[in-house]
Amino acid sequence: MLIIGNVLAALVALIHVYIAVLEMFLWTKPQGRKAFGFTPEFAEQTRVLGLNQGLYNGFLAAGLIWGLLGGGFAAIVFFLICVAIAGVVGALTASRRIIYIQTVPAVLALIPTILAH
Repeated sequence: MLIIGNVLAALVALIHVYIAVLEMFLWTKPQGRKAFGFTPEFAEQTRVLGLNQGLYNGFLAAGLIWGLLGGGFAAIVFFLICVAIAGVVGALTASRRIIYIQTVPAVLALIPTILAH
């Protein structure tokens, strides 16, 4: 169970690295606009907001990576819970699909992680 939990937590971290890159560096580029469904004008007007969101997603990824590399069980659980909550908030305030991108993977990683301890 521990290996499954760690692999799933690593996948959640990778998802958040990707989200951070999209938000911080590709927000106004075609790939970022397509991912978020933005017009070029809207993307440019909200560029700073994307940078801020990306930074937070980068912190979530960094926390999970730190947990996996030695921060331990409590760090992994804490950051997976943070990701799950961020997904719920995102689903309530931005797009329902965020729950499937953030919350579901985080909960799926939490289950074996907790069962392993």
